[in-house]
Amino acid sequence: MPNQPKTPVSRFRIDAEEWRAFGDAVPDDSDRSTVLRQFVAWYLRRSGAKLPERPPVSKPRESAAEHPQGAEHTA
Repeated sequence: MPNQPKTPVSRFRIDAEEWRAFGDAVPDDSDRSTVLRQFVAWYLRRSGAKLPERPPVSKPRESAAEHPQGAEHTA
């Protein structure tokens, strides 16, 4: 079948505000799917995989007061 994606669609649950903020933080020349695939490849220690670059500090991000376990989200 033409135009058939190489990979199936995968779904997971995430807070709507987190998903929006993630989309805002993804670089203009990329998209959420690309960043997530890069992260998964890195997490699985695939050969040549690199951790996706985080957005610059100037981008909006949540404060530690908004997330009680902020230390887990800043690493």
